[in-house]
Order: sequence, then C-alpha cells, then structure tokens
Amino acid sequence: MRQTIALVLPAREELPPGLDMDALTEALRGHMELIVPEVETKALALHKEDIPRYCALACVGEANDKLRSRAGQGAYAALVFARKLARSLAALCDHYETLTGMPICLACDRAIHRRNESVPYDRVSNSGGAVTSHIHVVCANRAPRT
Repeated sequence: MRQTIALVLPAREELPPGLDMDALTEALRGHMELIVPEVETKALALHKEDIPRYCALACVGEANDKLRSRAGQGAYAALVFARKLARSLAALCDHYETLTGMPICLACDRAIHRRNESVPYDRVSNSGGAVTSHIHVVCANRAPRT
C-alpha cells in the first residue's frame, strides 16, 4: 500500500514515466477498501472515550467519503484526486499500525516482527508532527539513495 502511495506522494513536479492514472486510482481505491474495515474493526474494539478510536473512526469516515467521490475531468484533476486518495490511505495505514501495535516497514509494506531487525525512519506526518516509523534493516540496505 505504501509503495502505491509513494508513486504520487510526496507531490513532485514529475511523476514516474508511463504512470496510468486510472490504474493507480483503482489500486488506491482497492487498498482503501481492504484497510477501511480493518481499521474500523480495530477502532470499534476500543473504549468509546479513547482518543485513538475517535481519530481512527474520523479517518474511516473521511476515507469512505473519498471512496464515494470521483475525479474531475482532465489529467490534472485525476492527479489531484489520486493524491487525495493516497493521503487518506497513508493515514489509514498509520492508524492500522497504531491500533495493532504492529509496525509496517515503509519500504516493503510488510510487518516488522520482533525477530526482525529494524531501524527508525523519521518523517513528517500529515498533521504536522514528527512520526517515527520503522524500516527493515535489509530494506534500508537495499533502498536507493537520492
């Protein structure tokens, strides 16, 4: 899921060559359709006054709104819409990680189990705060340097 998100976020002037926006949008929608019920189920299991529950359910509501909407006409509108879906999917991934306590490697999108070596990977969250995620050591060693 995060690899799909990375195709359009962070926003950059040039997208990968040959990117099929229709296929990308459908992939983002498909990922969201898979993760929304997972996040919702995990959130509903928490106490009604838990802040992570409230935040996750708000994100689920926003994601459902985006799933019901469509892109406007033209290539630019399709790109803007894909980025909205990607931001929503990224937030859902973050909530899933928080609610399950299972960190997900940002490079390979697989769970980081206790037996796996990992290293912290800091990034800025959509809400403006710093978020520390993790990446497998193996993935960090093979990740391209920019």
